[in-house]
Amino acid sequence: MITGLRAGPAQTWGAVRLVPLLRDEPIADLRLHARLHDEDELSIVELSAKESYIAYVPHAFVATWTPDGSPAAAYGTQLIDPREPGLPRAIGLRFRRRLARREDRHRLRFLPLHLALEGFLDLQFGGPPIAWQEWTHRAVTQGLSPRVEEAYAGASITGLDDALRVFEIHPTQCGVVLHLADALAAVFVVPHPADYRALHPTLLRDFYGELLYQYASLFPEVPDFHQPIDAAAVSTVDDLQAELDRVAAQWSAFHDDTMFTVVAGTSRPVHRMGRFTLSRFLPPFDPALDNHIGEVITDERGTVAYLKTFRLSAAQVRRGHLLSRLAATGWDLDATAAALGTDRPGLVLRLDRAGFGHLLRPDILDACRAAARRRD
Repeated sequence: MITGLRAGPAQTWGAVRLVPLLRDEPIADLRLHARLHDEDELSIVELSAKESYIAYVPHAFVATWTPDGSPAAAYGTQLIDPREPGLPRAIGLRFRRRLARREDRHRLRFLPLHLALEGFLDLQFGGPPIAWQEWTHRAVTQGLSPRVEEAYAGASITGLDDALRVFEIHPTQCGVVLHLADALAAVFVVPHPADYRALHPTLLRDFYGELLYQYASLFPEVPDFHQPIDAAAVSTVDDLQAELDRVAAQWSAFHDDTMFTVVAGTSRPVHRMGRFTLSRFLPPFDPALDNHIGEVITDERGTVAYLKTFRLSAAQVRRGHLLSRLAATGWDLDATAAALGTDRPGLVLRLDRAGFGHLLRPDILDACRAAARRRD
């Protein structure tokens, strides 16, 4: 449950349903603003002296409480006559020092959703802690490096730009819940209504999963639900106000029950900012549920000041589920298979389908594939 917020009436546009999140008391001692980056540049995010990853980073959030020799990457292989002037066609590179970096005593710059995705990519990144005979030398020495996940920019989601443009922002609005074809896509929360008005367009620069991209394309319109007012109960202006309050409370309770369960699973603090804590969280990786990763800023009482989530696809959930179970058993195939209710060949084939087959010895894979063909 997300405390300090209540849901307002939803607004729909095509396949997009936007539910405003309202605060009765804004958080005034933590403020957010966006820092836009060049759209024609890739970012190399340095996690440590030895670890980094490459990503498209359209913007960063800055949290405030109380021909010049720049690097570039060429667009693929190019043949250029050295006698002709000009340089290869290239895309600029920018190095972002860490995901969350203090810029001065009362200012922190962090990359929205990259904290969450880095936590997801880092899930059991080191591979088997014991050199079990089934795993390759590469799996033991290099782990899962590199891991790659793909997403769609909000500008590619059908109808999202129009929905954000016509969306009516409430005076006390500090967040929004985004549905695509009535599938919960993302939750975005900020401390203050002024922050939300400034950051509302950044939803178009965020990234979303492939399933949501497909939903928005395949289901062009969702119904606009209305909660009826009991006309028989209205005889005075006070009665009408009471009915309106009842309808608003029912809508709020409905959205609370269906949307505010995304902050579940394990949470890890990343940075402390006075009385606020920036954390990232992972879901339980239950294939039967919708699973969201995200990042959150909470105060000392647990009130959510900032929240941004990303819905994982079914394939991503399966990968996270397998890696979590493997880690719980020390990457022992037999123990993991028993925990998952299958046998060793079944687990090996699941790992292969999930894209982890390269971590297993070829003879192990071939034997399990042959056994599966014989059963078929």
